[in-house]
Amino acid sequence: MPERISAAEVASVARLARLTLTDAELETFTTQLGDILEHASQMAALDLSGVEPMGHPYGLVNVMRDDVVAAVVDRDEVLGSAPAAEAGMFRVPPVLGEQP
Repeated sequence: MPERISAAEVASVARLARLTLTDAELETFTTQLGDILEHASQMAALDLSGVEPMGHPYGLVNVMRDDVVAAVVDRDEVLGSAPAAEAGMFRVPPVLGEQP
């Protein structure tokens, strides 16, 4: 098993990331990062030769309906039931500071 990460290595990574750490944070993050790396090392040591790779733990299936041509509703009828319409489109309140 490789040696645990040192506080100097964590401080070096923090400096590269332009993070300023207190001594307490450095101690906490050194322990936490060491635990994460130890767990990753344990996972890497597992024999997974008989395990099929997967992207998700559950067998997901896309549920899609058949693409069937059906009658459409008239645009003017739909826009007529809207609170506001303009130039053949729904008129909505301004968002994100847009001018009305």
